[in-house]
Amino acid sequence: MADFRLRVTYRMAGRLVMLSHLEVARALERAVRRADLSYAVSQGFSPHMKMAFGAALPVGVGGDEEIFDVQLTEYVAPERALERLRAASAEDLMPHSARYITKEDAAASVAYPFSTYEVRLAFDDGRDDADALSQAVAACAIPEQIVVVRKKKEKVLVPSEFIVGEMERGDASLSFTLEAKKTGSLRPDVLLDAMLEGTGLHAISIMRVRQAESC
Repeated sequence: MADFRLRVTYRMAGRLVMLSHLEVARALERAVRRADLSYAVSQGFSPHMKMAFGAALPVGVGGDEEIFDVQLTEYVAPERALERLRAASAEDLMPHSARYITKEDAAASVAYPFSTYEVRLAFDDGRDDADALSQAVAACAIPEQIVVVRKKKEKVLVPSEFIVGEMERGDASLSFTLEAKKTGSLRPDVLLDAMLEGTGLHAISIMRVRQAESC
């Protein structure tokens, strides 16, 4: 069987950032079906479309350069495949590029271990005071440790082990890069919850604006 691995980059924004990773995967699968692409199907008791997905985003976090791979049984020019997928996709889950990759390329889930996030902040009480907001953002401290509970077990994460480079601070925004390691990762929302606790600030939006193989 012919094996053409198409890697698609898409943007997830708006209300669709509230979808779970599983719900996003199902939506993307439906888009591939509606695009009338000849996709490969797995063998076995429960056949399914051969797709692979990039590193999952927490619910509430969007992305400008999210990826998925789909295995096709027939070659379709990337620009034509992209055109079909765009016609079959929702505005807030829109593909914007497509290319073929080889078996030597890293799997979608681990291809890009460095993720850069941009965060917009506001006061909890709705105050519209630009100077005060800028000062509050500048005062937000990165904690030395964060305790998270997963499957009823506590785990201590050290943010400095995951944050790459300096965290950039705007008048009402933060920008930072996190590295996903084989031993674990630090979710952006977990980092922000720890940073913003007691500051009177909250995140209006969190977007993964870039993914990279290296930093």
